[in-house]
Amino acid sequence: MNCREKKGRKESVPLQIKHLDFRFENSLVKAVANRNYPETKLAGLTVGPFEEGNEYEIYFWVAEKLAEEGIVHFREDSRFGATELYKVQWKERVQVAGQISELPEDFYPKLRRYLNDTKKEATQLEKMQEYEKSKQLACDIVNSRLRKIIALSSGPAQTDQITKRMATEERLIYDQLGKLITNWRNRILQCEEKGE
Repeated sequence: MNCREKKGRKESVPLQIKHLDFRFENSLVKAVANRNYPETKLAGLTVGPFEEGNEYEIYFWVAEKLAEEGIVHFREDSRFGATELYKVQWKERVQVAGQISELPEDFYPKLRRYLNDTKKEATQLEKMQEYEKSKQLACDIVNSRLRKIIALSSGPAQTDQITKRMATEERLIYDQLGKLITNWRNRILQCEEKGE
């Protein structure tokens, strides 16, 4: 069974992306404590205690709130920024025609958060330029990948090897486009005899 034939819930792409974002928000990330902080109990969840300098694995949404308060910071290797965008754009440019490169894990949720954070910080000219450049890089990456996905979805069903390189968000659009194009092609090429 290929990707286009899989059966499942019939949800809109925006709703499916929202579910993927929810999954990302509830994934575990590594954060380092900036200072000692006592154990905190939330509704059904205990966070901490934290000891300065130690690394902890906590939910992304919790780490984000703790980072806002200066209690923890994300590990450098888990941060997402312009450098990652340049790397992905470079990989896309050197890719053989008709091929799609593999994206870093959780690329799109990280990209959306990075762009949102950069936009919030864009009060100074330098930050505004960084935001505009990052947004342009992101658009270039998305447009390049979308062109490839459209081409792949209009041809014969792809092997798992190709679709595994697509992010989950991309497989959503690949599957929907493939079905739409296949149905359209079948309707166009359908030969009906008149008078029956």
